[in-house]
Amino acid sequence: MKKLTNKEEEIMQVLWNLKKAFVKELVKELPNPKPHYNTISTTIRKMEDKGFVGHNAFGKTHQYYPLISKEEYLKMDMQKTITNYFDDSYKNVVSFFAKEEKISIEDLKEIIRLIENKN
Repeated sequence: MKKLTNKEEEIMQVLWNLKKAFVKELVKELPNPKPHYNTISTTIRKMEDKGFVGHNAFGKTHQYYPLISKEEYLKMDMQKTITNYFDDSYKNVVSFFAKEEKISIEDLKEIIRLIENKN
């Protein structure tokens, strides 16, 4: 499955929150400056072509809904990032955040507890 562009991800976030929406509802929920209706319509059709979005037709208008959950997309996107930037190593991911001081010792201990309790 292809990756979403930044603008597509922004639209997908709104769609995940709303569960289903017409283009006018998506435009209403997007941050200012509001994109043009036609821009969102074109973008969401591209998202549909990529397999992320489906629709129900109501006459000439379409109500869109996600075909992939936020969790599924996150898992796919994270795996791609880990593979491409961290040599497919979760240890390298945690080390990166530790070196950048973005994760505390308490956070690391909590991660260890989660791993230990999973078994």
